[in-house]
Amino acid sequence: MEDKNPPTKPRVVCCIGDIHGHITKLQNLWSNLETCIDPSDFSTALIIFLGDYCDRGADTHKVLNFLISLPSKYPKQTHVYLSGNHDFSFGAFLGVLPSPIDGSEFKETWKEYEMNEEREGWYKGEGFENMHLQGRIWAGNHTLNGIECKGSIYDAAPTFESYGVPHGSAELMKAVPDEHKKFLADLVWIHEEDDVCIKTEEGIKSCKLIAVHAGLEKNKAVEEQIKTLKAKDTRISKVEPLSGRKNVWEIPQELTRTPTIVVSGHHGKLHIEGLRLVIDEGGGLEDNPVAAVVLPSMKVVRDTDRLVK
Repeated sequence: MEDKNPPTKPRVVCCIGDIHGHITKLQNLWSNLETCIDPSDFSTALIIFLGDYCDRGADTHKVLNFLISLPSKYPKQTHVYLSGNHDFSFGAFLGVLPSPIDGSEFKETWKEYEMNEEREGWYKGEGFENMHLQGRIWAGNHTLNGIECKGSIYDAAPTFESYGVPHGSAELMKAVPDEHKKFLADLVWIHEEDDVCIKTEEGIKSCKLIAVHAGLEKNKAVEEQIKTLKAKDTRISKVEPLSGRKNVWEIPQELTRTPTIVVSGHHGKLHIEGLRLVIDEGGGLEDNPVAAVVLPSMKVVRDTDRLVK
């Protein structure tokens, strides 16, 4: 007898690592994804960008234009744009972050780290008086252990220059188009999916997926973290799931009870261990590739791949 309910084909999910202003790498990676994924699957894929669209590379302006254009060019795809710590800080400088939920002022975020103000060269120009801490650091001037940063700790100078203004200039607030400001304002801090398939040693497994730029803190209640991230709680001086390192590397123990994929960028490496996926092979560096991982196949695709249709 014919099966009236054949198994549905798992939806393709593309998780794309940090881009950091490298438009040519992004265009080449997108072309390679389009080449190696079945056209009908690609046209309906879930595309998750893992954050850090700006800084380091020369073409942040063009990268944001590319990302903003995707929903109209690929209307059947679903596009998720996560905030990275660099994007958070860019948005903080432009004044597009949501106001603190308790009615406090952004200058309250300076207090925890104010002993670092001079060493990190925080921004003191126009509009700094009530700017979130990360915006001040992002637009500041800093030399790291004798090595010149590109403007600041965040290497933000190329972002300013991509909009035609020098690093640290308040003119950036006027130079950035409204659609770019809206894009930065709308970035989500976390994304959850309930039914994502992934190839494992035991075969194809259906899992929950959590995507967050750096990862979830190992020793904090997951539900509490998710609530804070969904609320975009800007009272926090440094949002660890967007900017942490060792403390967000592992999957929190409570998520191992129900199979949960945790996917991030941020860490400057490609690391796949069980259901923990870290996709940031480029780290924003000129000579490194921008990579993506395609689910359920777990295929790694890079901008440097030479694929033929």
